[in-house]
Amino acid sequence: MPVVAIQAVRKMRGGAQSHLMLGADGHPYVVKFQNNPQHVRVLANELLGTRLAALAGLSVPPCDVIEVSEWLIQNSADLVVDFGQRREPCRAGLQFGSRLVGGLMPGQVMDYLPEPQLTEVKNLREFAGMLVIDKWTCNANGRQAVFLRRPREKQYTATFIDQGYCFNAGEWKFADAPLRGVYARNLVYRDVVNWESFEPWLTRVEEMDPQRVWAVAETVPPEWYGSDVTEIERLMEQLLARRKRVRELITQFRESSRGPFPNWMKTQKFVMDGQFTGPSWADEVRGPVM
Repeated sequence: MPVVAIQAVRKMRGGAQSHLMLGADGHPYVVKFQNNPQHVRVLANELLGTRLAALAGLSVPPCDVIEVSEWLIQNSADLVVDFGQRREPCRAGLQFGSRLVGGLMPGQVMDYLPEPQLTEVKNLREFAGMLVIDKWTCNANGRQAVFLRRPREKQYTATFIDQGYCFNAGEWKFADAPLRGVYARNLVYRDVVNWESFEPWLTRVEEMDPQRVWAVAETVPPEWYGSDVTEIERLMEQLLARRKRVRELITQFRESSRGPFPNWMKTQKFVMDGQFTGPSWADEVRGPVM
């Protein structure tokens, strides 16, 4: 059952013109409406991308389908969409809602951290895991994250938000490019040294049970994709087929001019000694590219 919205709180920043709303379950949600300026499919993308990332064990906010009534829209002056030369009321019905990170009294939430604080983010390694999801789903946007520090805590924790441009936004196709779906600052990838740095998330995606993926797709309201079941089935079939391509897509990013993984290990050194006479010596053996 969808969560019923009972109050509009305020308009949020961003191209989708989301609104902060209070649900009947007591939680605040960042709500994207069907008639947002980007595309109705970004709602489906948000639900699919967020729940697939959660299945992989990554830090994403809980999300749900939010029902917004015509009465609430008519009685909330801010529930409008601005298209530049015209404005129209937000559309009533089923919308996408992402739980507000930290809640209504979140402590301190930031969308940007200076380098000294960014290096100390508790779950910094998860940026490598989220890269796995973004490459798998062909996120056409830069990776977005917010950082939460609760009262009496010294370090921030990253939460990954905004999956609306997965599957190339409203186009639902996989137009891969090396620099798509990546975080703007290489610092978050500093601990990536080989394929093990992407675990356990990479293996979880490569071995994800297709039934679990289909189960996520079944939670998407049909009006978010024009009730065309053939289209969402095609999308899911292509997504499942891409599980084994994720390493290739990450490699394209690794080999790009951006050089995101400066600590990637390409050689291994082994010191060989013992049975040979004469002075000690060392031999550098080139191992496989990791």
